[in-house]
Amino acid sequence: MAKAADDKDAETKPLGGFMKMLIFAVVLLGTGAGGAYGAYAAGLFGGESDSGPDLPELVRKGDAEPYPLPESSASEDGAVVYGEGGSEYRTAYYGFGESFTANLADSPGLIQVDLAVSTQHDGRVLNWVQSHELAIRSAILVQLAATSESDVYSVEGKQQLTERLTAAVNEVLEQQEGFGGIDAVHFKGFLVQ
Repeated sequence: MAKAADDKDAETKPLGGFMKMLIFAVVLLGTGAGGAYGAYAAGLFGGESDSGPDLPELVRKGDAEPYPLPESSASEDGAVVYGEGGSEYRTAYYGFGESFTANLADSPGLIQVDLAVSTQHDGRVLNWVQSHELAIRSAILVQLAATSESDVYSVEGKQQLTERLTAAVNEVLEQQEGFGGIDAVHFKGFLVQ
């Protein structure tokens, strides 16, 4: 009987030692893998760190424009001289070449406007406006057609219209380019008949 107990102990001892080594190896591998993942996530090695999407940036007055502006927004007088006050960022404008004409909502009246947009972001925004002008024109015409005649005669109504037009332009740019960037829509001409 004593011999049977010794045989049983002999079988369990090597197995116990093997299990300890196996558990130690698994823990060591897990620790190494966790440390390697932590170093990778911290950017210590492997690939470039993700700095996020390349979105247009604000341009300070006097700084060089990183992207060329479209032709219709370029200054005709040469160099621009900025004042000391106001915003620290420059504002660039893009004027649409053709007028916008639409029927007013629930009225026989017509509205005809000449528009420009402005941004303080780099030249990509105005280039996108130029590239997507057809879709932007469509969105603007929808907003003009949804405007009531009483709205176009009041200052508040015109301000609300410019806010709606700005949102419409930015919506098109966000759908097409992933970034809006238009700060305001401006009236260059405004006619109601």
